[in-house]
Amino acid sequence: MTWKQIFTSSIGKKFTMGLTGLFLITFLCVHVGVNSCIFVNDNGETFNEAAKFMSHNWVIRIMELGLFAGLLLHIVQGLLLWKQNAAARPVKYAESKANRNSKWYSRSMGLLGTLLLLFLVMHLSHFWVGTKVALYSAEGDSGHNLYKEMVEVFSEWWVVVLYVAGVVSLCFHLVHGFQSAFQTLGINHKRYTPLINKAGIAYSVIVCLLFALMPILIFVKVLTYN
Repeated sequence: MTWKQIFTSSIGKKFTMGLTGLFLITFLCVHVGVNSCIFVNDNGETFNEAAKFMSHNWVIRIMELGLFAGLLLHIVQGLLLWKQNAAARPVKYAESKANRNSKWYSRSMGLLGTLLLLFLVMHLSHFWVGTKVALYSAEGDSGHNLYKEMVEVFSEWWVVVLYVAGVVSLCFHLVHGFQSAFQTLGINHKRYTPLINKAGIAYSVIVCLLFALMPILIFVKVLTYN
């Protein structure tokens, strides 16, 4: 397979989706680990220190460029695959047997991906943009309090609902994407595939539960800022 085919052929797109998917799964482990510092509930001191380390570390900032490149590639390839699959079957079968052959979230990756994209835009506008503006301002981010921003953002019930809905979409996306990535990369064995599937479900539930608990606990004032 040539470099051009990796980005243009159906197999190449799936291969790229698998690689970028595993890369993003790894990133989520780091992201949820840093964000979980808010559970210390020390007025945001531990969380802000961890967030400041991540934003000031040059290695992390360079990796962030790779993260966005991988994310954009994952989104573009996903949209192209969805369009390609839709074009290949323009007329639905008179009697669909999809329910017997796959889970509903496996058949709804296009919809889940779109919801995740909207959720990502909202998430970046709430936190990432403000962090970067503070970091590159003349004064630097010495007075920037990301934990305080989180408390303010998640004081609105509708924001919490949208975030939790986004995290639920992420969970189903990960459940399918985790095992699909390994299968696409050729890791498919009758002994190990069931273990990979179970690990994917456990990973998806744990990561998304932690992400969902953050806005919920802030909204019900278990986690506070004084």
